[in-house]
Amino acid sequence: MTVIYEDAKQQLLDAILTHVPFDGWSDTSFRAAIADCGLDEGLARAICPRGAVDLALAFHDRGDAAMLERLKSEDLSDLKFRDRIAAAVRFRLQAVPDKEAVRRGVALFSLPMYAADGAKAVWGTCDLIWDALGDTSEDVNWYTKRATLSGVYSSTVLFWLGDDSPDHQRTWEFLDRRIENVMQFEKLKAQVNNNPLFKPFLAVPNWLAGQVRAPIRMRADLPGMLHPRK
Repeated sequence: MTVIYEDAKQQLLDAILTHVPFDGWSDTSFRAAIADCGLDEGLARAICPRGAVDLALAFHDRGDAAMLERLKSEDLSDLKFRDRIAAAVRFRLQAVPDKEAVRRGVALFSLPMYAADGAKAVWGTCDLIWDALGDTSEDVNWYTKRATLSGVYSSTVLFWLGDDSPDHQRTWEFLDRRIENVMQFEKLKAQVNNNPLFKPFLAVPNWLAGQVRAPIRMRADLPGMLHPRK
């Protein structure tokens, strides 16, 4: 039954994408997708209780899956780690078949009632990127890495939506600058932590940070092994 529901959901997603550029991720688009698929409306509503919102999230998940597949197939071993992160973000944006669907999604998830869904989706993408690139942090760094990348990713998406340069070259330059800013901040933070003059003042904050642990969950590492995060 789960497989049937998932197949029907993907059919609805394929169908709604032809309507989203005109009517957004709306109930109008959702009902049009139901009609296009010839599904019973009751079944469609059971599969997607929130209608187009659920399909917008499924569209985001589809892009994440495409990004992971490309990360598995590309050899990034010769790249610096910062360049691997940039490549992953670039792969994620290049996985989008229709920029207008993302633009409409940004409008949807900017609404207060759906803002948490949008933030969770972005966090999920950045979590997948860090996991795919082999992140093993378990303390507060697990959160700060994902929070920082979420900021980089979100700002890059907004820039990309307005970028009409060939092959989105200006977007990739913007992404590189944003990552460089983060790297400079991390360098400064390391210098402060290593400065003996600051150590007495950082003892309590560092101890508190050391008490934070990443959530226990299953994580997927390339090339595809699942194991629990300890």
